[in-house]
Amino acid sequence: MRQDVLETIDNTKEDIRHDWSKGEVKALFNLPFNDLLFWAHSIHRKYHNPNEIQISTLCSIKTGSCPENCSYCPQSAHYDTGLEKESLMDVQAVLEDAKKAKEAGSTRFCMGAAWRGPSDRDLPAVIEMIKGVKALGMESCVTLGLLKQHQAVELKEAGLDYYNHNIDTSEEFYDKIITTRNFKDRLDTLDNVRNAGINVCCGGILGMGEGQEDRGEMLRTLANMDQHPESVPINQLIAISGTPLEGQKTIDGIDFVRTIAAARVMMPKSYVRLSAGREEMTAETQAMCFFAGANSMFYGEKLLTAENPDPKEDKALLAKLGITAEQ
Repeated sequence: MRQDVLETIDNTKEDIRHDWSKGEVKALFNLPFNDLLFWAHSIHRKYHNPNEIQISTLCSIKTGSCPENCSYCPQSAHYDTGLEKESLMDVQAVLEDAKKAKEAGSTRFCMGAAWRGPSDRDLPAVIEMIKGVKALGMESCVTLGLLKQHQAVELKEAGLDYYNHNIDTSEEFYDKIITTRNFKDRLDTLDNVRNAGINVCCGGILGMGEGQEDRGEMLRTLANMDQHPESVPINQLIAISGTPLEGQKTIDGIDFVRTIAAARVMMPKSYVRLSAGREEMTAETQAMCFFAGANSMFYGEKLLTAENPDPKEDKALLAKLGITAEQ
């Protein structure tokens, strides 16, 4: 397999694929770590500036009371995590947060609402938020849950750049984590987003008790779409007290980096976003993620409701690595 890997690096025609087999993905994950990193970094360097990342900020515009039972989520109404519930934020308050994020160096502002899906009466306020973020010259993204086709069209007309809707894990492991919706529900929303002409932001969470094969199958689902998601967030589980996964063991750092590298190989042009869980990562693990192909990170003290590294620490790390923020 190693010789095949080295030959593929020089074959541009084979970089962009939508026909990964289960066996190929398994073989990819089982490569010697250095070979996988070499392949991933070579692909990354071919399509992206390896010393530049996009800084993003994530804001919770509606917090708590979500009717879904996602086992990892402190915002689920099914679990008592001590989270203070909040209604939909005022538009101006959201735009103030977006302005601060821009001043701190973010070029992308993401807004998340704890809904199963938005009602039509909720959309006008969200649309005003999107328009306001765009007026600031920032890239806009929202994650609102399951989305109907006409709602996706409205968001597109408002100027939305990205819609985030993670598949979380493999289809086989999905019902171990969530039972209030199924895997197809997720894919249907992604189809609605794509059909409306909005960029797709879709990834998953590592460390929920899934195996390496589940991680590979999650990526295979995304890579075999007719069009790769333009944005692929890879999260490390934050085991929140009060959720069913509160005692889950932290995923091994090498396994996490391996998944980042596989995502880069399988979806060469996508932004691979180092998302939740950085608070638990060492500087060295994050550096390896950037080398393996991650080219975006979330910046700020909060990531929805979870802790995120101090911005000063992030600035120091990027300076030490010689990585600059995308303008």
